[in-house]
Amino acid sequence: MLDIADELNRWVEQGRGFAVATVVAVGGSAPRPPGAALAVDSEGTAVGSVSGGCVEGAVYDLCVQALQDGETVRERFGYSDEDAFAVGLTCGGVVEVLVTPVAADGDASPSPSSDGNARAGGPGREVIAAALSAAAGPVGAGPVGAGAAAGRGEATALARVARGPAELLGRALLVRSDGSYEGDLGGHPELDRTVVHETRALLNAGRTGTFDLSEDGSHCGAALTVFVESSVPPPRMIVFGAIDFAAALVRVGNFLGYHVTVCDARTVFATRARFPDADDIVVDWPHRYLERTETDGRTVLCVLTHDAKFDVPLLERALRLPVAFVGAMGSRRTHEDRLARLREVGLTERELALLHSPIGLDLGARTPEETALSIAAEIVAVRQGGTGVSLSRTREPIHRDGGAVESYDAVA
Repeated sequence: MLDIADELNRWVEQGRGFAVATVVAVGGSAPRPPGAALAVDSEGTAVGSVSGGCVEGAVYDLCVQALQDGETVRERFGYSDEDAFAVGLTCGGVVEVLVTPVAADGDASPSPSSDGNARAGGPGREVIAAALSAAAGPVGAGPVGAGAAAGRGEATALARVARGPAELLGRALLVRSDGSYEGDLGGHPELDRTVVHETRALLNAGRTGTFDLSEDGSHCGAALTVFVESSVPPPRMIVFGAIDFAAALVRVGNFLGYHVTVCDARTVFATRARFPDADDIVVDWPHRYLERTETDGRTVLCVLTHDAKFDVPLLERALRLPVAFVGAMGSRRTHEDRLARLREVGLTERELALLHSPIGLDLGARTPEETALSIAAEIVAVRQGGTGVSLSRTREPIHRDGGAVESYDAVA
């Protein structure tokens, strides 16, 4: 549900009651990954999606029922089910959703307990409200771009019992990166401690996934499956070179949910007027900025300067960082000259192999917008393990989990 934290946080602030269905397991060619959510409030308003349209109607009805009876349920939709065509799941996938009601502000049913969870087994308003507030960030922050997801707030994770006894199903813990937490799963005293430890590991890796435990918190047996949604600040895209192609790439980066920084040493070009959609504009030599800024394993670096005096010292450092992607613009001749210069400053062939240059996929791009699409497509392919080949010419699975989430088989 943290993928729609902005909307749900507003519902919480308005005192609305709602039910939220979250995808907790997928298999085959499932349309949306674990963590995708659809929520329905007491007036019938819906936000989010669990299947891109396949089973939305059936899941909507489940949310309405949960609002009425206050019960948390887990439901499976699969291509082998007799009613697969009736609900519209014809893509050959399997989707399991956890539907949990969140009572309206002041509503006593289901009644909350002192731990912030509801006595009937589902998560209480206090735990959900804290998780949504943490994931959504400051009120009024708004999405960075059209495709920006929740995660502008603090790093936080919501752990919920997705499989287990009825009295524990849906109960939740909010876990923060420092190990502090809110809520209580209501089981063995060691259960919370183990869940916090496992959840924190997933949160630190920025992952959404599952793990199995016994009811006493040990790893012997698998009476419970705990589903963890991690919400972390958006990944960074740093674009070096304040050119027209960079302006287009900034817009695409925003659409993909990146926090986008433009860096150029030339004051006249690195301006807010030229890059109104950038989150940050930095006037500095690219290699100096890269040395002092924070990067991580999700960061993508796009070098569009195609000028040796900028490129070489920048790439010398970039190719030795544990980032997700390093790409550089330029002709094939520029690329060969760039490689020779980088060898001269000591980069190894293994380090040079990390460089995506000329940057982008072969789309026949000409305009800045087309080129930005080409670059973004390569970034997605590299990060998700895609081939870049037309789907009509490959037999590979359409959806890859890339190790980021657990598959249906792992949690069924």
